Amino acid sequence: MKRKRRVEPFDVVNVVLLGLLGALSVVPFIHVAAKSVSGETAVLSGDVSFWPIGFSLKSLQFVMMQSSFFQSFLNSVFITVLGTLLSLAFTVLAAYPLSKGTLKGKRLILWLYVFCMLFHGGIIPTYMLIKGLGLLNTLWSIIVPTLIIPFNMLVAKTFFEGLPDGLEESAEMDGAGYMRILVSIVLPVSLPMLATLGLFYAVHYWNSFFYPVLFISKPEMKPLQVFLYDMITSTESATGTLSADEAFNLSTEGVRSATIVVSTIPILLVYPFLQKYFVKGLTIGSVKG
Repeated sequence: MKRKRRVEPFDVVNVVLLGLLGALSVVPFIHVAAKSVSGETAVLSGDVSFWPIGFSLKSLQFVMMQSSFFQSFLNSVFITVLGTLLSLAFTVLAAYPLSKGTLKGKRLILWLYVFCMLFHGGIIPTYMLIKGLGLLNTLWSIIVPTLIIPFNMLVAKTFFEGLPDGLEESAEMDGAGYMRILVSIVLPVSLPMLATLGLFYAVHYWNSFFYPVLFISKPEMKPLQVFLYDMITSTESATGTLSADEAFNLSTEGVRSATIVVSTIPILLVYPFLQKYFVKGLTIGSVKG
C-alpha cells in the first residue's frame, strides 16, 4: 500500500507565497487585456477590472490598422529571430573554450567578461562607436551591442563544465576535432541550456527600447516597442484624426491598453514551445546529488 506523503508546513508556505507572487505578475496584464477589449464607456468610467465590459475590438483594430504597425512588427521579429540565433552562436563559441582548463589566458578573458558585466562605457562612447561602424539607422545597431551578454555566457560555461568528460574523450579517440565535437556531441545534449538562454535573449531583443530610441530615427526602421511608445504618448492626437462616430467608440486608455497587449502577446506565445527545456534549464549550475 502506497504511503501518502506528509504535507510539510514549509511546502504550504512556499506554495502560498509563490502563488501570490505569480498572481501579482499576472493580474496587471489581465486588467490591461480586459480594458483593451472593453467598450469606451466602461473604460472611461473605470468599471473594468479583470473581465471585459461591453466587449469591443475597436481599440485592437485601431492599433493594428496603423500604417506603421506591421512594419514595426516585422522589424521586431527580424531583430528577435536573427539576434537570438547570432547571440546563441557567439555565446556558445565563447563559453565552450572557456569551459576547458587547457585554454591559455582563460583567467584574463573571464576577468574581462566580468568587468564588462559590471561596468559600461556610457551612452556617448557607445553612440560614437555605433556611428563609427556605420550602423546608425540600421537594425544591426540593436543586435551588435548586446550580441553576447556576459551573464548568459557564464551560465553556458557552467553548463559545459558539468558535462561528463567521457563524451568528448570518446569522440577525440575517433579523430573528431573540436568543432565536430561541439556540433555533433555537445550541442545535442545542451538543449535545455540553449532553450533557456534562447528565451532570455529573445525576450531581451523583443523588449529592446533604449538602443532603438538612441540609434534609430527613421520611422520605417523602428521596432514594435518604439511604436508602442509613440502610440502611448500620442494617442490623443492619433484619435483626434478620426471621425466623430469612430472616436465615440474609442478611448485613449483603451487604445493604450490594446497597444500593450498587441506588443506582449507574440513573445508570450513562444514560451509554451520552450517550456519543457526551460524548466530543465532552470537547474543549470545547481548542486546535484
